[in-house]
Amino acid sequence: MKKIYKIEVDCANCANKMEEATKNTPGVKNAIVNFMTLKMTVEFEEGADVKEVMKQVLKNCKKVEDDCEIFF
Repeated sequence: MKKIYKIEVDCANCANKMEEATKNTPGVKNAIVNFMTLKMTVEFEEGADVKEVMKQVLKNCKKVEDDCEIFF
């Protein structure tokens, strides 16, 4: 399953850090962060609890870029 989330991030480099942090989160199959549109596309692994995975994604993104935001 794929979902698209609106994000808030200050620069393209920060968006890349968010993308990598998201890809390394358990339950995430793939992720793409588009800085120009401020959107994140997340593809989840089969059977993943989307809400729990996204909570962890936000935690991981805050570790690499503390002023980023993901709107669920």
